[in-house]
Amino acid sequence: AVTKAAGRVGLARASRRFISLRPLLRDDIKLTFVTAEGRRIEANAKEGDTMLDVTVKNEIDEVEGACEGTLACSTCHMIFDQALYDSLPEKDEEEEDMLDLAVGVTDTSRLGCQVKVTKEMDGAEIQLPEEVAAM
Repeated sequence: AVTKAAGRVGLARASRRFISLRPLLRDDIKLTFVTAEGRRIEANAKEGDTMLDVTVKNEIDEVEGACEGTLACSTCHMIFDQALYDSLPEKDEEEEDMLDLAVGVTDTSRLGCQVKVTKEMDGAEIQLPEEVAAM
């Protein structure tokens, strides 16, 4: 049987572990999505989320994500500024193929489902295209 003292020690350890993880769970990265009309939509993001996750969690309806992040469409097409784009991991062939189907692709276009949020993105602006290809 577990004594009360041992139970309290275990609870205290578990609480400390949870408290040390809390900063990892916060949505403390701020992003701004800019629509084709120029409307600015502020969003909270968490490191490791995809840009598509961020738009879903923040209820940004301008990003469809029809395939729910399975890399089977281009409806989460986003346009990044050059500096941010250059800091991202390179696109793979599957993402390139899907971007070939997207409308209004630029040299700095990416699919939001393939771009993970990092702390360095705090304060970034991401442009949303005027239209997306219907899937």
